[in-house]
Amino acid sequence: MSLPPLSPEQLVKPSHFELRMSLIFATLFVSQGTHLPYFPLWLQAKGFHAEQIAVILAAPMFLRVVTTPMLTALADRASDRANVYIALVAASMITSAGYFLPATYAVVLAVSLLLTIVWTPHSPMADSLALSGVRRFGSNYTAMRKWGSISYLCANVVGGFILAVTGPRAVPVIIFIALGAALVAALLAPRMGRPRKASPLSATEIQQKAPSLFNAYFLYFTLGVGIITASHAFLYGFVSIYWKSIGIGDSVVGLLWAWGVVCEVGMFLFFNRIFASISVVRVMMIAGIGSIIRWIAFPLVWPLGLGVAGFFVVQSLHAVSVAMVLIGLQKMIGETVSEERTGAAQGIAYFFNGFFMAAVTLASGPLYERLGVDGFLAMIPIAVIGMVLIRLASRSAPEHSVRG
Repeated sequence: MSLPPLSPEQLVKPSHFELRMSLIFATLFVSQGTHLPYFPLWLQAKGFHAEQIAVILAAPMFLRVVTTPMLTALADRASDRANVYIALVAASMITSAGYFLPATYAVVLAVSLLLTIVWTPHSPMADSLALSGVRRFGSNYTAMRKWGSISYLCANVVGGFILAVTGPRAVPVIIFIALGAALVAALLAPRMGRPRKASPLSATEIQQKAPSLFNAYFLYFTLGVGIITASHAFLYGFVSIYWKSIGIGDSVVGLLWAWGVVCEVGMFLFFNRIFASISVVRVMMIAGIGSIIRWIAFPLVWPLGLGVAGFFVVQSLHAVSVAMVLIGLQKMIGETVSEERTGAAQGIAYFFNGFFMAAVTLASGPLYERLGVDGFLAMIPIAVIGMVLIRLASRSAPEHSVRG
């Protein structure tokens, strides 16, 4: 089916389009780069135990797999997606102020649930605006998106140094200020009108195109990707708390998180030179093996006296266990899913990733409560299940790739 034609207004490139989108990406990822590594530390500082932390982290994950496609579909139907993006960023900033209220379990959980509804769509909506510029005007997506990765890294590092001085109480302040900066950038968002192609997470496109994707290869593969990804839930939820418990300072915690992201970016840069000739199934199996090695190594680093340097080495595996999964998924979709179904394929993969990550995050609280760092060992069978599903997918792999 051909795409609808562009209106005369949509044929005119907004002034300074790339600069405005770069600013949006740069401000978008500061809050995310603060929330992932440091929000669990703030929760612990407020007196929540591991099981409560797991619920506060996991409940929003369950919710957002439902609400995010609904909101991206709303944005697709709006007269201009930029207006929806501005409204969501403003709502996120206002909602995040709820963390300044007395930090009872009910209040923090309620704020987290409300915040995830309006916060999670930021990234796919910014991607949608940027990709419209790529399609219409030939803009360079990576040149714009790289500022998001840079700001995420800076948030990891600078956030750690701020917390070293102020303690975890600064986390809600940083998130609030970062969302305020994102709102200023959002007000400068280029007006692009409705998209000619639905957002990758659009509920509308998933409903229309998903039935044709329900084949054994696609389902086994995306399920396997979701489960291997979910084996990282213990890391994301509790590794900062663990590092702090053994005396590692906030600034070093920030550097450890940042190093993982640096290694991830390095894999993106050099993947084609190293793994271009390897099948997508083998790419994913390597990623699964990297995950297993990582979960075996984490509990051993400190008892073996390898110190902080040992954790930096283990964090280097982020390039394998995370980056190769992301690349492998996109490689599979590019090889086997036709262009008109790509958005639905992305949406289904997002659902599986989000659901399994939420489920394992919920289980990670009791694991950390009872086992401490040895809870990483429970992530090994999860990664193995994901690899088994990838192997099952290989038995149903199509003989020919999609061309063009």
